[in-house]
Amino acid sequence: MLDHFSYSIGFCSAQFASVNPLSNWLDFTDGEIEKPLAFLSMKSKAECCLFPSRAELLVTKTAFLLRILLVFPHRILFVGKIVPLIAKFDPWQSGLCTCPSKLTFNPYTGCDHQCIYCYASSYILNFKDCRPKKDLLAVLKREALKLNGETISLSNSSDPYPCAEVSEGLTRRCLEILSESNCKIQIITKSNLVVRDDDLLRKVPSTVALTITTEDDTLGKLMEPFAPLPSQRLRAAKDLIKVGIPVSVRIDPIIPLVNDQPHELISTLAKIGVKHLTCSTYKAKPDNWMRFVQAMPKIAEKIKHLYFQQGEKVGGNTLLPQEIRFKILQNAREMALAEGMKFGVCREGLTALNTAPCDGSWLMPEAKEA
Repeated sequence: MLDHFSYSIGFCSAQFASVNPLSNWLDFTDGEIEKPLAFLSMKSKAECCLFPSRAELLVTKTAFLLRILLVFPHRILFVGKIVPLIAKFDPWQSGLCTCPSKLTFNPYTGCDHQCIYCYASSYILNFKDCRPKKDLLAVLKREALKLNGETISLSNSSDPYPCAEVSEGLTRRCLEILSESNCKIQIITKSNLVVRDDDLLRKVPSTVALTITTEDDTLGKLMEPFAPLPSQRLRAAKDLIKVGIPVSVRIDPIIPLVNDQPHELISTLAKIGVKHLTCSTYKAKPDNWMRFVQAMPKIAEKIKHLYFQQGEKVGGNTLLPQEIRFKILQNAREMALAEGMKFGVCREGLTALNTAPCDGSWLMPEAKEA
């Protein structure tokens, strides 16, 4: 049987009756599986995959040019390009992403943290059903042999430390492989479980980016229902720095009237030794906006016009007006600089605010000479 990454075959409905002109969504259907996914236009490049074991449809913006093999009145068969486990990090193929060149891979498909603002749930079916990649370790061992000093980011579409990792331990086993390979490691997570693996991270040049959107545990529980509490992540940052692993923090996303005054959080981060701050504003998609409305209906009503009347459409996202985004991010920048921290923005088109590479990868220690 073919591995999941080489079985890039997908079926989807050819009856596009449920197009929403405001959101550019379509319903993709396969048997009993139905999921609205981000859809750009009929002329856009996309990849549609049906994973035979998980019946998962994946649509990725401008990822690969598909060949339409068979066209029937009600079904279309797509075959997309083979996707390796370790791939170049360039998910949006857009100038908005200013990360330095690096590789990426996700040990898991989906994430069980169920953050209300999550964007990946818009293009990965059954996203909260977190599951390991098929033949993960065997494939990683094979691909890791080809590494030649690159930085590998874990992870960008799903957290490498979901709740399932406590019992599965797959990310640790991946790090055991990578720590013996010729690479550098960047962890991006909102879990304190990363501290468990500090012994492996110290074996190679590594850095950890912890997402901490607020210092308020009550608010954090509302925004990120099944992720570790912000206080636990702050402790994790302190513990990692103590053993010599550099830490950056992502206040991502910043949402007006929710967490747009991060003075106390930034001050706390500086005190525990965080040297880099990355910030990004909330980018609305139809599914995460629905979750936001359910979680914070009063605030959603107050800021709705900022997004859907005054905001900007970029790809499948709706952003705040640029002047508002600039004001929010400039405010965070000033606070970070006042605390002696470097600063970067993520996917904002406001690179003039950056004082260092946006993802904090500049913190990566130099490789030790053999």
